[in-house]
Amino acid sequence: MQANGRAERDAALLMLEQVQGDGRITVGGDKGFDTQEFVAECRQMNVTPHVAQNTGRAGGSAIDARTTRHAGYAASQRKRKRIEECFGWMKDIALLRKLKHRGLFKAAWIFTFAAAAYNLVRMRKLIPVPAAV
Repeated sequence: MQANGRAERDAALLMLEQVQGDGRITVGGDKGFDTQEFVAECRQMNVTPHVAQNTGRAGGSAIDARTTRHAGYAASQRKRKRIEECFGWMKDIALLRKLKHRGLFKAAWIFTFAAAAYNLVRMRKLIPVPAAV
């Protein structure tokens, strides 16, 4: 795919088309996914778009009260923030903001290494500290 400002949304729609089953599903995303076209395409595919509202854009947000009034939307936004935290950590701490290596294999290896390091940091925080006797 070409980096043309729509590539991320187009890739998301391609992945959503591959989801098996007939039931309604949800998809989360940042403000970049809050476009009339993306939201309409999601709804046509029986997918509820739980994307962050971009109210500062001309024309307002494509997400309306049909979606935001449900408790599930608020829960999706909280979960999305937790996921964004790990990517922010990888960009700042694991130096993935400006990758020095080129090529899919090397980039994938660096990403896997950074994700493993992030998991180790999280596990350290999850292990309870024994109380002093």
